[in-house]
Amino acid sequence: MPGLAVLLGLASGTGLRAQQSAPAQITPSKPAEPAASPPAPGPGTTAADDADVQPGDWAPELLDAILTSSNSSAADSLYDAAFGAGPGIMPQLQAALRDDRTAEFAAQCLAYLGGEQAFKILAALINDSRNLDLRRFFLGSLGEYHTPEITRLLLDAVEKSDREPDRTVTEAAIWALTVRSDPALVPELRQAESKIQDVVIRDDVDNALHVIEARARYLASPEGKKSGGSIAEAVRAYFIAALESPTAPAARGPAGPPTTPPQPPPAKAEVQRVTLTPDRNRTLAHVVFEDSEAIANYNIVLQKQLGDWVVVSVWVASQTEKPQPPTATKPSR
Repeated sequence: MPGLAVLLGLASGTGLRAQQSAPAQITPSKPAEPAASPPAPGPGTTAADDADVQPGDWAPELLDAILTSSNSSAADSLYDAAFGAGPGIMPQLQAALRDDRTAEFAAQCLAYLGGEQAFKILAALINDSRNLDLRRFFLGSLGEYHTPEITRLLLDAVEKSDREPDRTVTEAAIWALTVRSDPALVPELRQAESKIQDVVIRDDVDNALHVIEARARYLASPEGKKSGGSIAEAVRAYFIAALESPTAPAARGPAGPPTTPPQPPPAKAEVQRVTLTPDRNRTLAHVVFEDSEAIANYNIVLQKQLGDWVVVSVWVASQTEKPQPPTATKPSR
């Protein structure tokens, strides 16, 4: 998984860049078309003959074919369809966990849907013996649970990163913590960071701390208190550390008067489309974050809480780093 510094628009070692987001644009997903009735079997045939249904594993094979299609929008549409179907398909997703071809798809969908039933199913993956590291879906889904026990579980996962063979498992726990906005979490996370030797994970934790602190300050402001009024505003609040960084100080030029160094283009966090669950209280938002260094695609889950939209889990779909101009070097004397 790419580092948090790139994906959250944080400048490594130099603080946060001065950037402002463009207004997010939302295109709601179209309601599903009513399913067409199957054609009636012709004379002398049966419905089974016409469909030529094969017994056994046709469903996992079908899902696997869609998920591995060269057309990436096919897999995206499948995730949206599962999310849009809502919690009613959790028994089928639980069954799909048993097949290696569909286990990751099922675990991801369960993490998107959330709730008590999904929590119990995902928690069982902690002891999954397969080499699929499905634990990351359980950890990544825990950001919405603010109990001391869950917070401790996530912090323990971070502290144990040096003994964790799969770095993505630790990173899933860090991403879950980035949706939090409680300043009281900061000293505990710093304590966890102090026990880590892995420099990549330490850097990720440090950037997560910046994100949590910046969002806590923003949500305490008059503007931030209104941030849950829409999906776009809630997404913007998640990225606020990168979108509203302090402006770089002016430098003094050779002639004496201050000069402002060239500024990178402003970062943007744009919601491309959303899919709602049947009760319309949970949404899966496809978000593109772009700054001067990279373009990243996110799948962000939001939940209605007391009438406000709140980000409850964040998943990185892909990222592309932009080519950077060569650094100017002074001529040797």
